[in-house]
Amino acid sequence: MALPENGAAWPPPQWAPYYAEMRVDDAWYSGDTRRLARIRGEHDEAPTRRGPWNRRRAQPARLRGRLHVPLPSDIAAVSAHLLFGDMPSVSVDDKATQDRLNTLVDEGAIQQTLHGGAEQGSALSGVYLRATWDRDLIDRPILSVVQPDNVAPEFRWGMLRAATLWRDLSGSTASTMFRHVERHEPGRILHGLYEGTPDSLGRAVPLAEHPETADLAGSLGEDGVTVTTGITDLTIVYVPNIGPNRVHRSSPMGRSDFQGIRDVFEAIDDVWTSWMRDIRLARARLIVPDGYLRDYGPGQGAGFDDDREVWHSLKMPPNEGSAITLSQFEIRVEEHQRSTEALTRQAAQSAGYSAQSFGLDANGSPITATEVDSRDALSMVTRKKKTGYWRQPLAHILHVLLQLDAVHFARAIKPDRPRVEFGDGVAESEQSTATTLDLLARAGAVSTATKVRWLHPEWEDGEVNVEVAAILRETGAADAPDPGGTYPL
Repeated sequence: MALPENGAAWPPPQWAPYYAEMRVDDAWYSGDTRRLARIRGEHDEAPTRRGPWNRRRAQPARLRGRLHVPLPSDIAAVSAHLLFGDMPSVSVDDKATQDRLNTLVDEGAIQQTLHGGAEQGSALSGVYLRATWDRDLIDRPILSVVQPDNVAPEFRWGMLRAATLWRDLSGSTASTMFRHVERHEPGRILHGLYEGTPDSLGRAVPLAEHPETADLAGSLGEDGVTVTTGITDLTIVYVPNIGPNRVHRSSPMGRSDFQGIRDVFEAIDDVWTSWMRDIRLARARLIVPDGYLRDYGPGQGAGFDDDREVWHSLKMPPNEGSAITLSQFEIRVEEHQRSTEALTRQAAQSAGYSAQSFGLDANGSPITATEVDSRDALSMVTRKKKTGYWRQPLAHILHVLLQLDAVHFARAIKPDRPRVEFGDGVAESEQSTATTLDLLARAGAVSTATKVRWLHPEWEDGEVNVEVAAILRETGAADAPDPGGTYPL
């Protein structure tokens, strides 16, 4: 395959339904009230004065006071926290390769990259991870996240075999678009620069004609478009958020956590908007007789000074309602709060998470890991499902990083495919750990070395042996005879 032909419709029309859904989900994820107004089909312009030279319609009053509750972005953030709050374990058998892999993970801020990708993938149904390199920038391969609404993937039997990426470049206008197109295939990456329109790719022009792609020109092959990767694996992977996609049932694309619950988000915004309207209407207001008003002169009207402390008597009969009346409406706090919590629970449950993950049902007291698992059971199930979607693509792209490191940076490593293991997702408290170890020790079912490893899983064997020896010396167990023989620590 090659780069797209000149004049091709763009973005690719076969993926238009997916991009349209992503735009809606992206608006909810962003929390931008103007974007949300546009996807609702509502007018969002600010009110303006009437006149022959200003014909914009004023924003409806119901929209000017409309509030947005950022529950969609909270759902995406919870998904990312559960997956990559801690970096999963990545390991290979060769020590030199493991050391280099640890360096790539640390220096490349891989955990932060994955966390950001997981949050965006939760909202947009999935995300792409791309491996590349730039010797002028840094002497190691680079892992980056690519947004799914800027990729045209090609699947075979549900597996990604190629992907065409694009990005809009600076200098584009409403009528002229400059796009950098990047196509990933096994063993090579193709680059192209196109000058077209918002709905057409236009014609291919040399990469050197735009400052954002000029640096790529020197790294291309004789054909002027190809970069050879030096490896056979594809340098991009797709990570679906979760499956199946209920709108496109036969598609290999994942589904957004927002799918099917956008109406619930809308209802939560309605409730909060009503709640804040109650607060505005409930502000105390004074109703005063005309006699209390101060006349500001002809044509200037009259007003009431609510900060004035001393008033003289009014020359009016007492039966003419000369008293000041306080008007203040009731705020329906309980009704609004209960409605908001009920809708939040429904949205969280439909997205696959427990209410506990969003601060509901929490009493503020410390709880153990077992209690967290019990209360957050649905969230933990969803997390385990999502780790299954992440494990293989992450192992593949880390393998690609190691291969690129060996080929393009001459690292003396053996680039094996890493093993990726996600942890439990919850950190057990020290009190819970101590109780567990105490019960096992009383039962005679655990050795000192195992207890040390349990308490410090990050320690190497040498550190464990030193700690065990110190414990045995302090307890006097080191001098006790071993009736069963001597066993290595």
